[in-house]
Amino acid sequence: MKKGNLTKNLLELNLAMLFISTSGVLGRYIDMPSPITIGLRALLACIVLFLFCKWKKANLRLQSKDRKTILVSGILLGLHWTTYFYALQLSNVAIGMLSLFTFPAITAILEPIILKTKILKVHLFLSLLVLIGIYFLVPNFDLQNSQFKAVGFGVLSAFCYALRNIAMKSKIDHYDGSVLMVYQLLAIAVCWSPFFFLLDASNLITYLPATILLALLTTSIGHTLFLYSLKNFSTITASIISCTQPIYGILIGLILLREVPELTTIIGGLIIISTVLAESIRLNLLEKQAPQQK
Repeated sequence: MKKGNLTKNLLELNLAMLFISTSGVLGRYIDMPSPITIGLRALLACIVLFLFCKWKKANLRLQSKDRKTILVSGILLGLHWTTYFYALQLSNVAIGMLSLFTFPAITAILEPIILKTKILKVHLFLSLLVLIGIYFLVPNFDLQNSQFKAVGFGVLSAFCYALRNIAMKSKIDHYDGSVLMVYQLLAIAVCWSPFFFLLDASNLITYLPATILLALLTTSIGHTLFLYSLKNFSTITASIISCTQPIYGILIGLILLREVPELTTIIGGLIIISTVLAESIRLNLLEKQAPQQK
């Protein structure tokens, strides 16, 4: 890769991370029940990505054997977004995003159990570090404490996200990423539609512009740009750069919402992000050593 292209590709990948990280501020700003926000977000983003796929002439056909997995992964994605927005509403951008970023450690534990592979000791150690990071995020372990509940919802969101990623692992090589997102978003829009009648949607018009921004900027543009950036970088490199998400999100929250993270939040965040970086670098080294061992 030429130096000019590398700079351009790095800028595109970081731009994708910046767009995706706006979910934190928008999730804090939109004052509607999370299921309604997520249902509307999914519907709007689904329409935009469907039109994008039609323009790109992507094959929208799914094999019958894959439909159930993609449907379940869509529901898991919806649960991930909904619980993440609950975490944001209960605390702040820093707590919400940092607790969500426990998903790499959760993935490292769940993947061997689900895919029947060996659990590595290094993953157990890294997961322990993440738990230490979470400990710093929580002021006290009290169910009445909103910050404690926020971290709980954030970790639950990370759990759903990890399960969704594992479920989609075998499908991403056979379908266009935008096509998979269209069907997952459609599943969310349909399954979350009853909430519009069960919960208070009176603020929908007020927060419609912010929800449209969430659907377009964060979901459609951010995630699509990230998928296309993967063509220029290895998954490991992309995962390392994705560690900038909480940093971008916290900075945007600081500028727009005047949310200043507490010292314990910064310490916990540094531990969690350092753990993700350590695992990504370890995998990168293994990837480089693999060809030499053949």
